[in-house]
Amino acid sequence: MSLYRQSGGGDRSASRSHTDHHPPIEGQVHHRPPRLRRAGKPHHRLRRPPPATLFVVALTLVALLAFLGCRRLFRHNEKGLGEEDDGGRREMGLVMTLGQNVGKDQIGDNGDSAQGISGNVEGLSNGAEEMDPDDEYDDDVDDDGDDDVADDDDGGVGVDHDDGDDVDKVGEDAFVSALERDSANGEEGGTQKNGDRTSGDNVKRSGSRRKSRSKRKPKRHKFSGSTCEMKFLQSTAQLVEPSVDKKFARFSLQYTDVENQPIGSKDWEPRFAGHQSLQEREKSYHAGDQKINCGFIEGTGFDLSKEDREYMSKCHVVVSSCIFGNSDHLRPPTGKKITQLSKKNVCFAMFLDESTLQTLLSEGLKMDGSGFVGLWKIIVVKNLPYDDMRRVGKIPKFLPHQLFPSSRYSIWLDSKLRLDADPYLIIEYLLWRKNAEYAISNHYSRHSVEEEVQQNKRLNKFNHTIIDQQYNFYRSDGLNKFNSSNPDKLLPSYVPEGSFIVREHTPMSNLFSCLWFNEVDRFTPRDQLSFAYTYLKLRRMNPRKPFRLNMFKDCERRAITKLFHHRAVEPRGNSTNSTKIY
Repeated sequence: MSLYRQSGGGDRSASRSHTDHHPPIEGQVHHRPPRLRRAGKPHHRLRRPPPATLFVVALTLVALLAFLGCRRLFRHNEKGLGEEDDGGRREMGLVMTLGQNVGKDQIGDNGDSAQGISGNVEGLSNGAEEMDPDDEYDDDVDDDGDDDVADDDDGGVGVDHDDGDDVDKVGEDAFVSALERDSANGEEGGTQKNGDRTSGDNVKRSGSRRKSRSKRKPKRHKFSGSTCEMKFLQSTAQLVEPSVDKKFARFSLQYTDVENQPIGSKDWEPRFAGHQSLQEREKSYHAGDQKINCGFIEGTGFDLSKEDREYMSKCHVVVSSCIFGNSDHLRPPTGKKITQLSKKNVCFAMFLDESTLQTLLSEGLKMDGSGFVGLWKIIVVKNLPYDDMRRVGKIPKFLPHQLFPSSRYSIWLDSKLRLDADPYLIIEYLLWRKNAEYAISNHYSRHSVEEEVQQNKRLNKFNHTIIDQQYNFYRSDGLNKFNSSNPDKLLPSYVPEGSFIVREHTPMSNLFSCLWFNEVDRFTPRDQLSFAYTYLKLRRMNPRKPFRLNMFKDCERRAITKLFHHRAVEPRGNSTNSTKIY
C-alpha cells in the first residue's frame, strides 16, 4: 500500500503545471520520498558480536595453536630419541647377530688371536637398515649410499709402548672379552646388538614398524656439493718428474709372505694378512728397517693371472679401482680430460671378481683381445681371501705398492667415482706442489672419530659392540678427542673421505698403507674409524721421521671426480669363517 501511495503521489506531482507551483511557505518541510527497498532483500544492519562470542573464538584459536605446537615438539623429541638412542624404538628391529646369520664373524675357539671381522653384516635380514642411496660415505663395495657432508692433537699422552705385556693386556681386556660375550649370546639363538639379546618376537614386531617407516620420505642429509677452484697447470708438456725428495724418511721395508703352522695347532690356517700378535703389531709402527705383515701371505688368495702380473710389474704411474660383488657399474675416466701423456704412460687398472665380470659382460660390456675396456685394463681376481666384499676391496685400495712393485705413484678412486682430471696434473697439484708423499681429503661434515662411531652405528654399518670396542681400544692407546681450535693439531680432520687417495710409494707412505690395512683387517672394515689412530700413532712413535701427508679439502676432491650412485642392492651370502682375536 505504501508503494502504491508513493507511486500515485509521484504521478500527481508530475501532472501539475509549472504555473501551479508556488514557492514554499516559510517553515514548510520539504517532502522527501523514502528509499525504495527491493522485494526479497530485507535491510540488515552490521551488528558487532557480543564479547562472549569473541572470547570463545579467541580461546579456541589459542587451544588449536597450543595443540599443534605440542604435537610438533613431541614428534621432534621422538625423532631425536630414535636417532640418538642406540637401544630405542628406531633400532628395535635393526639388531645384529654374531651367531647364526653372521657365520664368519663368530668368535673362534682360540681367544688370543684375531682374524678380523669378516662377513656381510650389512646384508643380513636382522642386521641391516635401508640406507639413503645417495650416501657418499660408503666404501666402494657398499650397497647403501650419501651422508652428512680432524685429528686429535698428538700430545704424547697414551699407554707405555715399551712394555709389550701391557699392550697385550689392553687388547685382551678392551677387545677380546667383549667379543667372546657377543659370540656366546649369538650362539644362544637370539639376535645381538650392543651386547644385549633381543627375542625373535621383538624383531618381528619391529619389522612391521620398519615397514611403516619405509613409506615415509627418507631423510636427506645436508652436505656441500660445491667444488673448489684448483689451479692445475695448463698442460703436461713442460712437466718434469722430480727426483726423490731427500726430506722423505728413508728405510727398508720387507713383507712377510709365508707363515708356518705352529706346532700342535691342528685347526690353524694361513690368513691373507697373517697372524700378527699385538706385540708384533706394536713393533711394526716403528719406522725403520724391518719385515712386517702387509697382506699377500702365500696360498691365501687374491690370485692373478701371469699376464696381468706382467702388465702390473711394468707400471710406473697407476690409477686403480675395483668392483667386487656386483656393487657398481664400470665408469671410464672422462676422455677429454686425460692428456696424451697419461694415456700413453699411466696404467688404468680395474680389479674385478669373476661374478662381476660376467654381470658386466651380460649387460653389454665390450672388452678387446688385450683385456681393455677403453682406458681400463680389466684384471680378474680369483680365490678371494675374504667373503666380505668390503674387506676384499681394501686390498687394492691400501696395497698398490704391493700389487704394482715398480710403480712410484698411484691414484685410488672408489668405483662410485669417475675420474674427471688428468692423473699427472693431479699428482703435480696434490703431491709435488705440496712436498707431500700421501694425499687424502677430509670428510665433508664429520671431523671427530667419535662422530664417525655414532654415524656408523646409526646406519648399522657394522656390529655396534665391535665398533665400540675398537674405539675404546684406540682411546686407551692414546687417541684423544679432536680439538679444532688447537693450533698445533696434526690434521685438519680426524675423519677422511677415503674414496680418493694419491700416493708416492715412499717407505713412510708404504708403511702407513700397511699399518692402516692391518687395522682394517684386525677390527672393522670401516677404515674411517682407524685412519686418525694409525696416523697419530705412527707420528708419535717416530718423532724424528716425518710423514708428509696432505689432507686436502673435500671440495677439491669433488672438482676432480664425479660421484655416481651404487648399483641397486643385491643379496650377498653370509660369512661362515670364525673370528679369532690375537
